[in-house]
Amino acid sequence: MKRSYLSAVIAATVLAFVLTIGGIVQATECADKKDVVDTAIGAGSFNTLVAAVKAAGLVETLKGTGPFTVFAPTDAAFAKLPAGTLDNLLKPENKAKLQGILTYHVVSGKIMAADVVKLKNAKTVQGQDLTIKVDGIAVMVNNAKVTQTDIACSNGVIHVIDTVVLPK
Repeated sequence: MKRSYLSAVIAATVLAFVLTIGGIVQATECADKKDVVDTAIGAGSFNTLVAAVKAAGLVETLKGTGPFTVFAPTDAAFAKLPAGTLDNLLKPENKAKLQGILTYHVVSGKIMAADVVKLKNAKTVQGQDLTIKVDGIAVMVNNAKVTQTDIACSNGVIHVIDTVVLPK
């Protein structure tokens, strides 16, 4: 009895991750399977992220074979940063710091939503771990809420987050 209840709870948690609070999250599947950079460009809600990736010199890396799991902050997530922070990070003299922040959003390998919810943390390309927590139907990556999952790309997957996560 306890085992079937636990299985049901785990299944419900995974399902809840794939469903958002407001309805079904539709996984975006690119017909021509674009890489993570081109998928982000095509989405229209990652303009700031794309600009930062370009400024950091990471375009070719993220167009590579991967696979990558990208926890991608939206333009609204970048807008939450304190005034002047983004402008400062985009300066050429801060390229290394920007690279560190962006690679902190990338995990090596393709980790789909059903597997993310089973993790407590994930080692980033930057080297530090992201903390992953399932809280009811919400999935948190550090202090960022995952708002959309499983955007499949030719070289990985994108999960959308509502806050820029910063390394320690």
